[in-house]
Amino acid sequence: MRDTTDILKKAQFNSDGLIPAVVQDVSTREVLMVAYMNQEALSLTLEKGETHFYSRSRKALWHKGATSGNFQKVRGMELDCDNDTVLVQVEPLGPACHTGAYSCFGVEPGFGGTIQQLYKLIERRKATRPEGSYTTRLFDQGIDKIVKKLGEEAVETVIAAKNDSSERIVEETSDLLYHLLVTLVEKGVTLEEIQAELAKRHKSGKKN
Repeated sequence: MRDTTDILKKAQFNSDGLIPAVVQDVSTREVLMVAYMNQEALSLTLEKGETHFYSRSRKALWHKGATSGNFQKVRGMELDCDNDTVLVQVEPLGPACHTGAYSCFGVEPGFGGTIQQLYKLIERRKATRPEGSYTTRLFDQGIDKIVKKLGEEAVETVIAAKNDSSERIVEETSDLLYHLLVTLVEKGVTLEEIQAELAKRHKSGKKN
């Protein structure tokens, strides 16, 4: 992300004192929404690390998530080549759209994005330990219980692959992936580390 002073200095606001802000999910690369920022909103977004916008209809600043809880944690910001549009890469903590949709454009995250979202949700469950959550119970019981469940789900996936319908395989694979993600979160292994290792193996394989 550019230096804060650099973005504030170079941003080109229109005649109304506004600059369009394209909000993108940093994990899935999907565009979540487009809004406007004035200089104060841009400054607050950079300072606070959460998106702030200017409402043209209400003629007022608004902090995304202040009422809904669907905050957007800023993970990167860049101006375009003309410095008159800002790209804001965020980690969304809920739907971007007021309708409850993931994106204001009707798109949904692909498989990789869904995995990223589930990983982030599991991370939050570990940090907040909400009462009644199955994920909370797994973390409370510790790594031995977590890997026991992972092993059970792996066996059930194998059995389904040998004996059951494709629908059953889908169900068991989903359970297996969930428990694998819980294991990764418990051990502090990130998806980025897994991605880097897979990329390294792919590159090595191409050379061979």
